[in-house]
Amino acid sequence: MIRRAATILRQFKRDENGQMLIEFALAVPLIFTLFMTSVEMGIYSMRQMFLDRGLDMAVRNVRLNTGVNYTHHDIKVMICQYSHFLEDCETALKLELHPIDPRAFAGFDSPEDCADISQPVTPSRTFVHGGEHQLMLVQACYMFDPVFPTSGLGYALTKDGSGRSKMISLSGFVQEPNS
Repeated sequence: MIRRAATILRQFKRDENGQMLIEFALAVPLIFTLFMTSVEMGIYSMRQMFLDRGLDMAVRNVRLNTGVNYTHHDIKVMICQYSHFLEDCETALKLELHPIDPRAFAGFDSPEDCADISQPVTPSRTFVHGGEHQLMLVQACYMFDPVFPTSGLGYALTKDGSGRSKMISLSGFVQEPNS
């Protein structure tokens, strides 16, 4: 296999009529697109993992600290502290917290409500504190800038007005009694 590749490269070096140049010109953009897509996918996966980790650790903290009435800002700060890799986390992260009836589960009412960075910042659409023994569902939406926004996976991602894409993470917990 190595000898064959070396033979082809020597032939390419000796050939001066330009026939190998066409194959080279067709193959290089494909190889670079695959490379950029794999880098974009790796960084996207790492961001998603850190968002999931931050949300899970913040929800665990909320679940274990009964009697503490956390605000939207408190939970957002906790998620951003636990997920270190997310840049501009506090402005690019939006949370929704809903009480859920497990016997008549319908999910969230509308599509993901993410912060559009090109628009003025709006308060959280829905953030409802639950009662004792109530199942709560938390949705975190994080907006990020793709690494290569004009090629490969970065081009295929859906973007908002400022060129940012979104990723969603969900978690759930049960409100423990205060006593």
